[in-house]
Amino acid sequence: MTPPTPAAATPPPEPIALLSSPVPERADAARNRAKLLAAAAELIREQGAERMTMDAVACAAKVGKGTVFRRFGDRVGLLLAVLDQAESDFQHAFMFGPPPLGPGAPPVERLRAFGVAALRHLRQHRDVYVEADKSASHRYSAPARLVRERHLVLLLGQAGVTGDRELLAGALLSSLDPGLVDHLLTVRGRGAQELEAGWLDLVARVTGTA
Repeated sequence: MTPPTPAAATPPPEPIALLSSPVPERADAARNRAKLLAAAAELIREQGAERMTMDAVACAAKVGKGTVFRRFGDRVGLLLAVLDQAESDFQHAFMFGPPPLGPGAPPVERLRAFGVAALRHLRQHRDVYVEADKSASHRYSAPARLVRERHLVLLLGQAGVTGDRELLAGALLSSLDPGLVDHLLTVRGRGAQELEAGWLDLVARVTGTA
């Protein structure tokens, strides 16, 4: 009698990648990129993200406008590049930092901590996120959103949540949408603590926990 074939071991979850790996740059290209990002960041600090234009960045960095478009594609691409370091720091915190945001805490605790931390991170960089979020073509394919979505899918699975976890993760992320959060804070007059409490309630309902 042929012995049964041993069941294959379940592979561990694949590690989540941070923002897309940087492409190696020539030294002069790296210097130009840093100069453009510094100029954009300074304009945002002085005038606000909504007034930052590609022309103004090119003028401040003393390069041609075409150089800015070739480097970043469009205005949203430039805004996302300005946000890159802050987003990378946030990603590192929820993937590798101390619990409950990082590994080491139960998955539901990590879900709760994620939304609270994301709301605080968004408030710190709200004007840039709101401007970058205005382009629908970038909203759902931006590397930062894809990383967050996959992180929530993994946590939902670890918490024993069944069903379409990708759809549930998208629903959770919709409550952290920069445009919605900005509207609730500035137009509806909702408080930051109210939004954080709302996130905790949403996690409890999705995961079936108190």
